Amino acid sequence: MFKPISLYIGLRYTRARRSNHFISFIALVSMIGLTLGVAVLITVLSVMNGFDRELKNRVLGMVPQATVSSNEILTDWPDLAKQVDQQPHVVGVAPFTQLQGMLTAQGRVSGLLVNGIEPSYEKKVSIIQNHMVRGSIDSLKAGEFGIVLGQALTDGLGLELNDYVTLVLPEATPSPAGVVPRFKRFKIVGIFSIGADVDSTIGYIALNDAATLLRLPAGAQGLRLKLDDIFAAPQVSRDVARSLPGAYYPSDWTYTHGNLFSAIQMEKAMVSLLLFLIVLVAAFNIVSSLVMVVTDKKADIAILRTLGASPSTITRIFMVQGTVIGVVGTLAGAVLGVIFASSISNIIDWLNHALGLHLFDAYFINYLPSYLRWQDVLLIVSVSLVLSFVATIYPALRAAKIQPAEALRYE
Repeated sequence: MFKPISLYIGLRYTRARRSNHFISFIALVSMIGLTLGVAVLITVLSVMNGFDRELKNRVLGMVPQATVSSNEILTDWPDLAKQVDQQPHVVGVAPFTQLQGMLTAQGRVSGLLVNGIEPSYEKKVSIIQNHMVRGSIDSLKAGEFGIVLGQALTDGLGLELNDYVTLVLPEATPSPAGVVPRFKRFKIVGIFSIGADVDSTIGYIALNDAATLLRLPAGAQGLRLKLDDIFAAPQVSRDVARSLPGAYYPSDWTYTHGNLFSAIQMEKAMVSLLLFLIVLVAAFNIVSSLVMVVTDKKADIAILRTLGASPSTITRIFMVQGTVIGVVGTLAGAVLGVIFASSISNIIDWLNHALGLHLFDAYFINYLPSYLRWQDVLLIVSVSLVLSFVATIYPALRAAKIQPAEALRYE
């Protein structure tokens, strides 16, 4: 079977046991360094992609992507919703009224942002209906004063479905007994679980019930928009506000969660750069190992040159040897990285529960997400292979410049 001489000898040099064990150790370290660098880079990028995806899908699926609101109550919000729904990039519109208060139950208190909603419209702009664990948002009916809360909040207050909770508004009401805060009892008609911080900070009531609490006419404070491109939210909200008659004020998710998204992107870029340097160092370890191999194999190179091997053949022999180290290390790292990225969420979750840790209490989600993007794997593998190949060029050219007479003089 035909086999190019440079490939044949290069592979033999790679498999051969060297008398100088230090050279073999350096080559092994180079291969292991590439493997670990590629594996860790794939795993960490998958985790950062997971945080990015969870922010977009979960958190931004619950909080408004864009809103337009007015100082006046929108009593004609259904007509305005139809008009806004025709705007470019808008895929859903829902009315809202917001108020802040405190929930009290069984001697416990928790702050809450309350959204007054119309359930049939809210399903068009929110993912809440997909994450109801008990009850339904359809149970929110005007005049019945029902409330839908997150599971983290109900667990913290020791509440269950159909229990009652008191909402205290930050507004004082004069009475014969003095100034007392306004409050209203609500029945819990639904519990949702997103797995993010919104589970403990957001609640939902019927739109008209919110107006009643605020002593406003039946209507909405503004319109919430769902977009086909969340990054177009600032421009779309401004365009919608300008297109409506009267004075409307645009807002979007970049005001509430923009800093978090930017922080994730910056961390992803910086961590990727640092881990890329690990791959770079491992790749350049190939240079040192091949330089020592060239020095160790001077006599062999001289004999090959004497037998008629050209400088280009010698160059290819050592390029094959270095490339094999790079290919094996890169592919092993890619396999390990894919395995780790696919299982890291389960591993960390198990450790969290087994050791009683609370590693993600300070984050906007309560678990470690991982999202493996194959284009990232392909990019990392390609860059690693290119670096490994480039690292072989200098030692290979140095081997090709060895003169047979000089190398064999003292043999």
